[in-house]
Amino acid sequence: MASNPIFESGRHGSLGTQIFELLRDRILNGDYERGDKLNELSLAKELNISRTPIREALKQLELEGLAESIPNKGVYVKGFSPRDIDDMFEIRIQLESLAIKLAIERMDDIHFAKIQEVFELMEFYTMKRDQGKLGELNILYHEMIYQSTQSPYFQELLSDIHYYVSVTSKRALRPIERLDTSLEEHREILNLIKERDAEGAINVIKTHIKKTQMLVRKYYASQKK
Repeated sequence: MASNPIFESGRHGSLGTQIFELLRDRILNGDYERGDKLNELSLAKELNISRTPIREALKQLELEGLAESIPNKGVYVKGFSPRDIDDMFEIRIQLESLAIKLAIERMDDIHFAKIQEVFELMEFYTMKRDQGKLGELNILYHEMIYQSTQSPYFQELLSDIHYYVSVTSKRALRPIERLDTSLEEHREILNLIKERDAEGAINVIKTHIKKTQMLVRKYYASQKK
């Protein structure tokens, strides 16, 4: 089982948890569509493992609201509805606004330097037009802000919601012109953090997140046509 390349991607936790993360990523990336059946036996054959950890993973997907079990039929992909996605963005706006406030109150020079370093990498990869790398750096930039709150509980809470928003947004954020405006928004946030202007930083981060929300709404609306 250790030789299975599917489990050689740095995933941690029990086998059931690893499979849950794998299936969750497939759902969020659109590899599985709403209404697709998650067949225990087929997955066990594909992954070359027993059905027990598959069963555990499917239960976790149900708890996350990504799948539902229909009696006498099986487990089916639920995914996210447009309302679910809007809810995630609204929660992120509230949480990240508080994160910025706490980060500015608590961060030291080391924390600020880490955010600045990630931003400089964002500048470089924006010039390169490397959207894949920028997606990774965008997550890291916001996580550096979360770390600056110096609250492990808050970091975990924010990382979870930011993960779902980032993966759900990935396909929607392809317009090349968005790369430059996004970079400028991240630059403005960085400058306001440096100036310890919590109110200004909160306003910019709200606008930044809402722009992403509108692009995601537009993308999902176009997929339904």
